[in-house]
Amino acid sequence: MKKVLQISASLDQPELLENMIEKLAYRHYDIGFSKEKMPAGWEAIEISTTEAFVSGTIEFSDNNERIRMPFITCFIFTCTHGKKEPYQLNWSMSLS
Repeated sequence: MKKVLQISASLDQPELLENMIEKLAYRHYDIGFSKEKMPAGWEAIEISTTEAFVSGTIEFSDNNERIRMPFITCFIFTCTHGKKEPYQLNWSMSLS
């Protein structure tokens, strides 16, 4: 018999996290790596990374039971910037 398990998560302060990531993606400090000469077919990129603690509640539920559990975990967010593109969020990962 297959069991259906539903998992959902809600963040405590999503606006704060969104604001921090937007600041990372739209920073105006450019040290110039994206303008370096590269071999044919290659492109230099600049990266910008920040670490943030994220808290919220995760909920597991099946047909019979619901479990709500608070969490706090560290995430890392990385933005990249090519020669002709603005910074873009390309990668994020939980460090736990």
